[in-house]
Amino acid sequence: MQDQEKMQDQVDQAQAQQAQEQTAQPQAEQQKTEQPKQGDTEGGAQPSSGSSWEEKLAAAEAKAAEMQDAYLRAKADTENIRRRAQDDIAKAHKFAIENFAEALVPVKDSLEMALKLDTPSVESLKEGVEMTLKQLSTAFERNRLLEINPTPGEKLDPMKHQAISMVPAQQEANTIVNVLQKGYTIADRLLRPALVTVAQ
Repeated sequence: MQDQEKMQDQVDQAQAQQAQEQTAQPQAEQQKTEQPKQGDTEGGAQPSSGSSWEEKLAAAEAKAAEMQDAYLRAKADTENIRRRAQDDIAKAHKFAIENFAEALVPVKDSLEMALKLDTPSVESLKEGVEMTLKQLSTAFERNRLLEINPTPGEKLDPMKHQAISMVPAQQEANTIVNVLQKGYTIADRLLRPALVTVAQ
């Protein structure tokens, strides 16, 4: 009788345990279903910082390319200006004497005409020389070749005058007494100083 009661108790315990396991299994599965995945939480909730750095890098590269392009353009413009300036200087050196030579041609023509006269008179020679000198003076003026011809009593200027000697004179010392040879300037630059004598 006791054995039957023990067996009945074991059967009851087994059935009760089975019922508990059946009840607990759906709850565990529900909890698993409701629990979010760790990967989804970390990947979806947090923004990616990689894209921000990529955008900044792309912007910096674009700015650098723009500045390099501007630099190359400025360098090319400067080089073109330098080349044009060199060409202008070369042309100026090559043709600087052109205007002066053009003004001197009539002077040569006049001299050649004077030499063709068989028996020139003194008056005709003098007239021809005066006309030639006038043409030459005009050529000088057109090309800014000006005389330095100081007057007696003028103060000696070492930048324009060259004193050959000092002579006794009734005037202030270091003033010009006589002009031995005219001087010339070209475009405000001294070409030849005037040769003068000065008072002691």
